[in-house]
Amino acid sequence: MTKKKIASISIATAAMAIFLFSGFFGLCIPINLHAEEFWFLIAIASFLSILIGRIAYGKTDFGKVTVSVRAGSKGRTKKYTKKNINFLPYIPPIIIIAVFTIACIFGSALFNAQKYSQILTVKESDFEADIAESVGTDSIALMDTNSATMLGDREIGSLSNLVSQFNVSYDYTQIDYNGKPIKVSALEYAGFFKWINNKEAGIEGYVTVDPVSMSASFQKCDGMKYVPSAYILEDARRHIYLKYPTAIIDNIHFEIDESGKPYYIAPILKKTISLFNGTTVSGCFILDPVTGEIEKYDINDVPRWVDEVYDGDLLCQQYNWYGKLQNGYFNSIIGKKGCKQVTNYYSEEENDDTPISDYGYVSRDGDIWIYTGITSLNGDSSNIGFLLANERTGEARYYEVAGADEKSAMTAAEGEVQEKGYQASFPSLINVNDNPTYIMVLKDSGGLIKLYAAVNVEQYNLVTTAATQEECLAKYRKMLGISEPEKTVQPDTTVQIEIKSVKYIDIDGNTYIYLVSNDDAIYNAKASTHEQMLLLNAGDKVEITTSTNEIIDCKKL
Repeated sequence: MTKKKIASISIATAAMAIFLFSGFFGLCIPINLHAEEFWFLIAIASFLSILIGRIAYGKTDFGKVTVSVRAGSKGRTKKYTKKNINFLPYIPPIIIIAVFTIACIFGSALFNAQKYSQILTVKESDFEADIAESVGTDSIALMDTNSATMLGDREIGSLSNLVSQFNVSYDYTQIDYNGKPIKVSALEYAGFFKWINNKEAGIEGYVTVDPVSMSASFQKCDGMKYVPSAYILEDARRHIYLKYPTAIIDNIHFEIDESGKPYYIAPILKKTISLFNGTTVSGCFILDPVTGEIEKYDINDVPRWVDEVYDGDLLCQQYNWYGKLQNGYFNSIIGKKGCKQVTNYYSEEENDDTPISDYGYVSRDGDIWIYTGITSLNGDSSNIGFLLANERTGEARYYEVAGADEKSAMTAAEGEVQEKGYQASFPSLINVNDNPTYIMVLKDSGGLIKLYAAVNVEQYNLVTTAATQEECLAKYRKMLGISEPEKTVQPDTTVQIEIKSVKYIDIDGNTYIYLVSNDDAIYNAKASTHEQMLLLNAGDKVEITTSTNEIIDCKKL
C-alpha cells in the first residue's frame, strides 16, 4: 500500500471520526437503530469520508470518455468528451439510504393500519356519569401559555438581581400541584457567557403561575446546574445522553414534586412498527438538576407526582391513528366510514396551512388530562364527541356528545363582546347540571384576562360572560333555567399572615388586589372598597378577615 493511499485512508477516517463525534456528542443523536437521525448521521458520515478520502488520493470520480457520433449526409463523424461518474465507492451510503427508505415504506399506515389503530386504547365513557358536576372551575387550567409567559416575565422583571442574568423559559408545563392546576417554568441562562458567570451557583429558582388568581410567584430553590440552557457537560439532554446513549428521549420539560422540589422529566420513546414508526412512550428519566442524579422508570412505575410523560401532541396523533385506521388504510382515504380525528386548526401565519392539534387541560384525581374535541373527517364545524387523555398514564376516554367545535364556541364568546376586541383562549369542558359546557377566558390585546365565558356545547348561541368564574356560571345557570346549587356557608375567618407578595390585576376595568402569604395562601379584594390595602408591601404583617379567601377586613399589624 502506497504512502499516498495510507494518507488518504487516514484523512477519510479522521473526517468520519470528527463528523460522528459532532453528531453523537454535539447533537446527542441516540445510538439506536430505531432513531431516524442515527441512520442519517451514518449515511452522511460515510459519504463524506469516502468523498474526502478519494479527493485526498487524487481521484474526484469524474473521468472523461470520448464518444464518436456520425452526423450529416456525408457520414462524417464528430468526436466529443463527456464526464463519467464512478458510483462504486459510494455503495455503502447508498445501501444505508435504501434500507432506511424500505423501512419507512413498510412501516407506513398502508401496510400496518391495524397496528397503528391499536397503539392507543380508548375507553368509551358516559359524560354525565364520569364528568362531575362543576360548581366552580378551580380544577380547570384556563390560562394559556402566552398569558403565563407574560405574568412570569413580569414577576422576574421586578427582581433586578435575576433579570440581567436569567430569562424565564417559554416552556411552561401544566401540572397538578397539591390538587390545584398550576403552570411552572424554570429560569434559564441568558446565553453562553451568562452560564459561564453563574454556573458555579446554578439557577436558584423557578416561576409558578396560578391560573385561578392570575398571579405569578418566584420560588427559590437550591442551585440547578443540569438544565437545558446550560452548555457542554451540564446540558440536561447531554447529561442524560452520556449515561443512556441508546435511549430515544424527547420533550425534556420542567416539573416540581408535591414539596416544590424541581426536576426535569425526559420521556423515553419507543417505536412499535418497523424501525421508525408507531411512536409511543415506554417510560421516563427523572433528572435532579441540582445533583445530576438520574432515575429511570418504566411507564407503569412513574411516580404519581409526575404529570406529563405522554405529550399532548403525541396523544392527539395516537388518537388520530385510532380514529382513522380502524377500518383499514384505504377506508381512511376513500370511504372514510366511521373515521374520526381530533379537532384541527390551521396556523394564522401567511402561507402556513399545517394543521395544528389544540387542546385544553383538566386536573383530575391528581393527574393532568388533556381535553380536545373529536370530529368526523367531513370538515364541518361540529364535534361528535370529546377526548380526555391522561398525560401520565396514557389512559384515554371518549365521550359521545354532539355539538359545536371549540373554534365555533370561541367565536361565539368573542361575538358577545365584539366591540371590545377580546380574544378567547382554547376552552375546556365542564358539566353544568348534565349540560356539556365550554368554559374559557377572554383576553385583551395585551394578553390580560378580562372576562370568563361559558358556551353551551349543543346550542352555542347560549353564551354568558362575566368578570369572575363564579358570576359567569351563575349567569349561565340562570340562562338555562337551572337553580343555583346549594352552597355550604363558611363562617368568616380571621387570620394573621406575613405577606409574601402583592399583585394587582385588572378585571373588566376593576383593579383587584391579591395577597400571597408565606404559606402560599391567596387572598383577594377589590381595590376600590379596600383602598388602605394599596399601601401594603411584601414583608408586612396583617390581620385579615376573609370569607372563602375574599377579604372582608384587613388591618396592618
